[in-house]
Amino acid sequence: VQLVESGGGLVQPGESLRLSCVVSGSNFRLVTMDWYRQAPGKERELVASIDSSGNTNYADSVKGRFTISRDNGKKMAWVQMNSLKPEDTAVYYCKAEVGLFGYWGQGTQVTVSS
Repeated sequence: VQLVESGGGLVQPGESLRLSCVVSGSNFRLVTMDWYRQAPGKERELVASIDSSGNTNYADSVKGRFTISRDNGKKMAWVQMNSLKPEDTAVYYCKAEVGLFGYWGQGTQVTVSS
């Protein structure tokens, strides 16, 4: 199973970004997709997840600002990030939960700074 993220970059506070993750090598319809982030000096944290039924879950820090979505036909997942804050600065990773296993992408940097 391979995952490739894209869409990171440098934005100003209040702006938006959409991160993409394309998955290969799995039955995507059965996969729960997660977005994590890791800021310098901090532990990796779960930001959002979406299961095979489309049920979503968000960290309190991003509720109302981030939206996770998926397209089973394209084998892709996204996280739309609005009203970005400097504290959202981190490397963002997508993860595919396939049964008892988890597969990670390489990460994409998001920097929110004026």
